[in-house]
Amino acid sequence: MSKDNKKHHLGTLCVQAGWTPKKGEPRVVPIYQSTTYKYETSEQMADLFDLKASGYFYTRLQNPTNDAVAAKIAALEGGIAAMLTSSGQAASFYAVLNICSAGDHIVSASTIYGGTYNLFGVTMPKMGIEVTFVDQNASEEEIAKAFRPNTKALFGETISNPSVEVLDIEKFARIAHSHGVPLIVDNTFATPINCRPIEWGADIVTHSTTKYMDGHATSVGGAIVDSGNFDWEAHADKFPGLTTPDESYHGLTYTKQFGKMAYITKATVQLMRDLGSIPSPHNAFLLNIGLETLHLRVPRHCENALKVAEYLQKRSDKVAWVHYCGLKGDKYYELGQKYLPNGSCGVIAFGLKGGRDESIRFIDSLKLTAIVTHVADARTSVLHPASHTHRQLTDEQLVEAGVAPDLIRFSVGIEDVEDIIADIEQALDR
Repeated sequence: MSKDNKKHHLGTLCVQAGWTPKKGEPRVVPIYQSTTYKYETSEQMADLFDLKASGYFYTRLQNPTNDAVAAKIAALEGGIAAMLTSSGQAASFYAVLNICSAGDHIVSASTIYGGTYNLFGVTMPKMGIEVTFVDQNASEEEIAKAFRPNTKALFGETISNPSVEVLDIEKFARIAHSHGVPLIVDNTFATPINCRPIEWGADIVTHSTTKYMDGHATSVGGAIVDSGNFDWEAHADKFPGLTTPDESYHGLTYTKQFGKMAYITKATVQLMRDLGSIPSPHNAFLLNIGLETLHLRVPRHCENALKVAEYLQKRSDKVAWVHYCGLKGDKYYELGQKYLPNGSCGVIAFGLKGGRDESIRFIDSLKLTAIVTHVADARTSVLHPASHTHRQLTDEQLVEAGVAPDLIRFSVGIEDVEDIIADIEQALDR
């Protein structure tokens, strides 16, 4: 991150970071809709393939549009560099795979997005990477019991999807670092506007940019941000992929050649080279448009969500429980005040008296609010996770993931909050 970026506030970074045009260049980051790039000599191209020179030669690895947007996200999170991916799922997968291989193990909070839970619990074990899920609210001593000699990372979400639990980032960082592994935090719901996990000890931050960062439900995408803070060489035996020669690049060692940039460089030139989950430059362009108003939209989401949560709390005649860390008395209120003092997100979890069937009936009665798989964009939306995003999980796994059968995930948009509440009211009364 440049010195200039360190001087600027988040709102300025949202609008201007990542792209600094020179004389006569476009003011707006252009869409470099090209797969390939021209050079004058064969040696110039060879140096790029050997990582002896920096530059663009194939969009599967790097693209100027994508890189400008990645640089903006890195600046917002306070990281040294970032890489865009084609989805949030790809970001979570690459963040772990970059330091794990068959025979390795990670520890993860159990209350995470259903897709990530499935990735960690079902798909990655097929690749030989085992995952132990832990209760993020357990003591440090209890969570530490899940670690093994081959554990390579600890993973959690700043605000869990869909249970909206707040992660004690400092506690997780202490646990991870005491075992010589990095802490990876998915910061999708909070966004860097409300929380910057790196400032609390996280080493790697991931995002589904599909959500608040894009903000308009136009483009699926993800991002990995590297803090540059984790000392891979100090734990060289644990991370041979970074600290020993890579034969696919003539014996290059990432930590020796790229220093603090080792992790994100390896993710780009090895994982993206081989697996290719890149976003299109056009999707990155659309993401950038969303980022330019992130600092304006997020406070409105939070303001609206708090009013909706307070309304739901008053409707104890129909509403059984409400989880939103902005509510005084909420289980996560204190952690929310510590990590998210300016607001958490626009997502609320609640359940109705009458259980699962009543929750489904309520969802079907909404008019303004749309039933969609998506969450965290400008429009108010709703989902019943046990029936939708988490329906692959068993009842036991649902409980472990913090997903009650009656849980309603309500994503409050940026419409006039009076209209959102009126829609909830008519659905409850029906």
